[in-house]
Amino acid sequence: MPASGAVTRSTLRQQIADALRDEVLAGRLQPGEEFTVKQIAEQYGVSATPVREALVDLSAQGLLDSDQHKGFKVHEFSVDDYRGMVEARSLVVDGIFRKLVFRGSHHAALVSVRRRAEEAARAARGGDLAILIGYDLRYWRELGALTGNTYIAEFLNRLRVQGWVFAVPHLRDLREDEICEALWSGHEELADALMRGDRAGAYAVIEEYNAHGLRWADGLKP
Repeated sequence: MPASGAVTRSTLRQQIADALRDEVLAGRLQPGEEFTVKQIAEQYGVSATPVREALVDLSAQGLLDSDQHKGFKVHEFSVDDYRGMVEARSLVVDGIFRKLVFRGSHHAALVSVRRRAEEAARAARGGDLAILIGYDLRYWRELGALTGNTYIAEFLNRLRVQGWVFAVPHLRDLREDEICEALWSGHEELADALMRGDRAGAYAVIEEYNAHGLRWADGLKP
C-alpha cells in the first residue's frame, strides 16, 4: 500500500473512500490487489470503523470485492464489462441530451462546463492521465447534474469511474503517443454544440465518443 498522511477531519468515511478511489484510478492499487481493514486503518492512522464503512461503500460502487475471510480486493473489470458500461452509458446519455440541448436556462452552467472541457481536452491531447481523469469526471458530472435528476447523475458518474478503473492499467502500458491516440478529446466540441443548442452536432459528438471507446476496447485482449 502507498504511504499517505493521516486523515484527521470529521468525514473520515468519505475521505478514506475518496482517497482509496483515487489510488485505484491512479493505478497505484492494481486490479486484484488485496488488503485488509487493519492495513488501511494503519495507513491512515484511524480506527477500523470508518475504514470498514469506506470499503463497504466502495464495494457497493463496484470498485472493490469483499471476502469475509481475506478482506477486500480491487475489482477486475473485463473487456466485456467495459463494453457493457459504454452501452449503458450511451442509452442513458442519449436521453439526457435530448432534454438538455435546447434548454437556454443551462447556458451559465455550460460556460463552466466549457472551461472544464478545455482542461480535459488539453490533458487528453497531451496524454496526461492524472490530470485528465479528474477533469473528465468533473466535466461529465457537471453535465449530468444539468438533468436535475441525482439518480441519473450518480449512475453515470459511477459508470465513468468504473470505466476509468478498467482503462487505467491498459493505458499505463502504452507509449506516450499511443496513450494520446487512445484517449478521447472531444470535450470542447460537445460543450460548444450544447451551448449552440445544436442537437445534431451534440449527437454526432456523443456517437463518436461511444464509438471511440468501443474501438479501443476491441483492440484489447479479452
